[in-house]
Amino acid sequence: MTKDNSTPPMEEQQPQATVEPQVDATSAAAEQPVMDSAEQRIGELELALSQAEQRVEEANDRTIRAVAEMENVRRRAAQDVEKAHKFALEKFAHELLTTVDNLERALEVAQQAEEMNQAFLEGIELTHKNLLSTLSKFGVEPVGEVGDVFNPELHEAMAMQPSTEQENNTLLAVMQKGYTLSGRLLRPAMVMVVKN
Repeated sequence: MTKDNSTPPMEEQQPQATVEPQVDATSAAAEQPVMDSAEQRIGELELALSQAEQRVEEANDRTIRAVAEMENVRRRAAQDVEKAHKFALEKFAHELLTTVDNLERALEVAQQAEEMNQAFLEGIELTHKNLLSTLSKFGVEPVGEVGDVFNPELHEAMAMQPSTEQENNTLLAVMQKGYTLSGRLLRPAMVMVVKN
């Protein structure tokens, strides 16, 4: 028997192929719509956020306008109340002016009379002074003194007359005094104006 010194035949080794993970075409195609859907959702959320920010800004604008409008209403109401207080006496004061006029006429007559009881004259003067003082406390002030410059907003020209003693456009005579109430004309003064 002969020994075979030969080595047993080796199996042929074949090089192993590296197995690459195969990307399934269907899974890649499935991931694309998911990505598109996520991007679409992000876009929708960004749009919703933008709209929400716009609504908040509009609400802030409306709030600011409402606050400003309320402040304007409050200010107008305060002005109306102030005017109501200021001019509440207008009708009453206007009626009292007749009494002032009558007292002034009585003083003129009393001062021109030859025989006049001095106590009676002093009583008329005191009553006139007190009435004017009371009216002044409530903002009623006389307008229209001889020598004042004619002001069509305060004076009503009843006549015009030339004069060498007075400047042009000044009051030569006051037929009836005018009065203002807190700066607003209550009654214009009836005057004679110098016109040279």
